Amino acid sequence: MGIEIDRVKTYIHNFDDYIQGGVPKGHVILISGTPGTMKSSVCYSILYNNAKNNGIRSVYMTLEQSKENLLQQMNYMGMNDPEVQSKVHVLDLAMIRKNVTEMMAKGSWLQVFKMYAETVRKEKGFDILVLDSLDVLEMAAQLNSDLRNDLFYLFMWLRELRITSFLISETSPDQMFGSRFEEGFLADGVISLKLQTIGESDVQRRIRAVKLRSTNHKTGYFSLMFNDGMFRATQVINE
Repeated sequence: MGIEIDRVKTYIHNFDDYIQGGVPKGHVILISGTPGTMKSSVCYSILYNNAKNNGIRSVYMTLEQSKENLLQQMNYMGMNDPEVQSKVHVLDLAMIRKNVTEMMAKGSWLQVFKMYAETVRKEKGFDILVLDSLDVLEMAAQLNSDLRNDLFYLFMWLRELRITSFLISETSPDQMFGSRFEEGFLADGVISLKLQTIGESDVQRRIRAVKLRSTNHKTGYFSLMFNDGMFRATQVINE
């Protein structure tokens, strides 16, 4: 008999069934995809629904999109219950990032990120973290010469916080042998979002669990839709 693993549900209808009920707690998960695949919306939805259904507190840390813009978008999508939103703390580091000069020493931005995360963890307590995005953090912290080593220690630090982390990445893991190879290799899980052209005029969003440690998951793509305030994953109908 296998060991029971505590999991964080994505609350994407059907998708949790494809990944044994959710992602393992405490894991570092890469949410990867091209622009327009709703990565931010999917991640915020995970936080919102875990707060709504389980009272779980979380942090959405944005390094690029403003807090106001993010919440406006989520409100438009129906994720606007004030009581639920009070459990999802949006931390806007975009303005701080704008004031960082190019002369800032390598690693400083990692320390800023860690400081804010640890401070909020101490003051408010949270169990799930979204970082939007890992690409911006890498750029701001100038993680170039020894990216794999830097990411190894960053991911280890996240695990030591005993939180579940979702790190948004702008590159599709279908191209993992490019610049995203280190992230995909070191992360505990990789969930891919993509846009699939259907015929000559239609485009469909799709989702796939590329990698998920400690999980017997389906590896194919599923159609991803959002309606009635909920994300849903359905079997792809062959074109």
